[in-house]
Amino acid sequence: MSLIPNTPSSEPLPLHRAARIEDAIHNVLERRLRRRGWKVAVTAYTGYGACATAERPGWVRVLGRVLLARIDPKPAKRLKKLRGWRSFTAVSVSDALVRIEAGGQTREVRCDRGGFIDVVVEADLAPGWASVTLQTENSAAVEAPIRMIDPGTRFGIISDVDDTVMVTTLPRPLLAAWNTFVLDEHARASVPGMAVLYERLVNANPGAPVFYLSTGAWNVAATLSRFLSRHLYPAGPLLLTDWGPQPDRFFRSGQAHKRASLARLAEEFPDIRWLLVGDDGQHDPEIYAEFAAEHPDSVAAVAIRHLSPTQAVLAGAFPGVAGSSKRVPLNDRRWLGAPDGAGLWRLLRDTEIL
Repeated sequence: MSLIPNTPSSEPLPLHRAARIEDAIHNVLERRLRRRGWKVAVTAYTGYGACATAERPGWVRVLGRVLLARIDPKPAKRLKKLRGWRSFTAVSVSDALVRIEAGGQTREVRCDRGGFIDVVVEADLAPGWASVTLQTENSAAVEAPIRMIDPGTRFGIISDVDDTVMVTTLPRPLLAAWNTFVLDEHARASVPGMAVLYERLVNANPGAPVFYLSTGAWNVAATLSRFLSRHLYPAGPLLLTDWGPQPDRFFRSGQAHKRASLARLAEEFPDIRWLLVGDDGQHDPEIYAEFAAEHPDSVAAVAIRHLSPTQAVLAGAFPGVAGSSKRVPLNDRRWLGAPDGAGLWRLLRDTEIL
């Protein structure tokens, strides 16, 4: 496995027209906001890594974003509850030089056109939770939490977010806009029993990592992290997407993001067998079935939360179709389904899969 994946080629492909328009708008906004005194700041996301072994050095995947931020002279009056749309008003800084300090080593990288930092660096860190430091220009240094995975770990959880741990009914356009841009984080509901399920699984498998894989935007990473913490879900890295125009297309593909993330985790941690958790409202069963067929040794089990008929309709599916035999392998004992976390735990507890 290369420690520096996705290295740009010497002759990059031309950007999609939508991406060029977005870049032009961001350049204008950046110049104006800098003149108004806005400063460059780094937002750190939770990353992950693997400890060193005799065969390979330790490494960490560092995630973050460089943005322009307004200095608040009265921080005590900041809003305690943030509406979702505020997360999408940030202006990114492209091509900024970022210094990363990890495990006593320093490396400088440049963020991409959207201000995103996604790089793998060598670092010798102990198993469990650690941190790396990110800094750019004259900004204050920020610490990014890192989940370091022990080489002896053999079990982990990869969980969908929308309608799996958080009730969002996301695929329905009007409700998606309301949930994403209007509601504050305190108004979102947790799926019954899922937090308890994950906590029991982690307690039964000490050191097991939990990854939250979603097609949501990085803009809401802080909101999702606070939601998961408030509802007592185990802490873990979020794997989200950039909702803006992509270099090769107008809009990102959520399904492609999930497939690529699953394949990457299987490559990075070939000895871990994953419990894949999702719901049958949209494409989770199909994506997980494809992954299980391509990486059978990387899948311990697949736990699918069955939506009620009303929830299925709100999620854009049809009752009786979600989770049907056309989308779920027949006679595969690794596939389990229940309407909530308590039902899934009973099924997992009564098997010898985990």
